[in-house]
Amino acid sequence: QVQLVESGGGLVQPGGSLRLSCVASGIIFSRCTMNWYRQAPGKERELVASISSGGNTNYADPVKGRFTISRDNAKSTAYLKMNSLKPDDTAVYYCNVWRMTDYWGQGTQVTVSS
Repeated sequence: QVQLVESGGGLVQPGGSLRLSCVASGIIFSRCTMNWYRQAPGKERELVASISSGGNTNYADPVKGRFTISRDNAKSTAYLKMNSLKPDDTAVYYCNVWRMTDYWGQGTQVTVSS
């Protein structure tokens, strides 16, 4: 049974930083591409960042240069470090992995506001 558990969200002021974590179980983590998505109120869910099993990374244009995705295979954990946060980054952030079907975590709320 695949399970993804996110943590690390919260309320932060513009310009601040947060680090999200996603602990995975039920998969061979080291072989999986891990993704972070986000969904803002009234908007569709969008891909934010991906990291392949080999460590190659990709980012959506709005977060390039501000967000960093990483992974620790020994801990079966993916991370999303978010710097220089903006109000437009406010959303529920979801961890995702595809293994014959999409698996999602429960999401963690990130609110950027003064």
